Amino acid sequence: MRRAALAASCLLAAMRRAALAASCLLAAVLGLAAVEPGAPAPNEPPPADPAPGELLIATAQLSDPRFYHAVVLIVRHDRDGAFGIIINHPLAEETLAKLLAATGEDAAGTDGSITVYQGGPVQPELGFLVHSAEYHRTETIGIDGKVAMTASKEALKDIGRHQGPAKFLFALGYAGWGAGQLEGELERKDWFTVTEDPALVFDEDRDKVWDKALARRGQEL
Repeated sequence: MRRAALAASCLLAAMRRAALAASCLLAAVLGLAAVEPGAPAPNEPPPADPAPGELLIATAQLSDPRFYHAVVLIVRHDRDGAFGIIINHPLAEETLAKLLAATGEDAAGTDGSITVYQGGPVQPELGFLVHSAEYHRTETIGIDGKVAMTASKEALKDIGRHQGPAKFLFALGYAGWGAGQLEGELERKDWFTVTEDPALVFDEDRDKVWDKALARRGQEL
């Protein structure tokens, strides 16, 4: 068990280094991201269960080291698949000026830093800003009325100018599932689900998010 845990932690560390290196590619990613999980069209069926805004909690027996103790915010889930952002795998602290400079943007007038998270193993060159719902731009995607997501360089500029959302989380990459794939993993008990809590998404100590989410599941049972 100890050897397996050590191997998983080493692999996760390597993935974190690779994802962080991908931040230099942000010039291509902080426009609208290639994946746009918008609201279903009027003729589409309602979102599947778990619905957008709910949290997936990786079970202790989930063998994929990329999701070790992961908590995933579901952004979209319908008959075509699911899209989510891991909210508790921080990579590093980075200045907003450096992130914007990597996109070729003028960072004048911006200050402060932001924690960069590993949002998932898919397309780690893409950047996503998960944030509180009071902030909105034309490209903002509402999730559940409490949290939203924006993939835009302008959103980072707003944060650096103290005009952005009250709470936010910036992630590289995302977690994605094809049609029926997440349902199969839930049936195998790879994941638990809980209702979304903004405190877990933004405020809780990242080292405690998985434990706190599990405790919330116990309260909801």
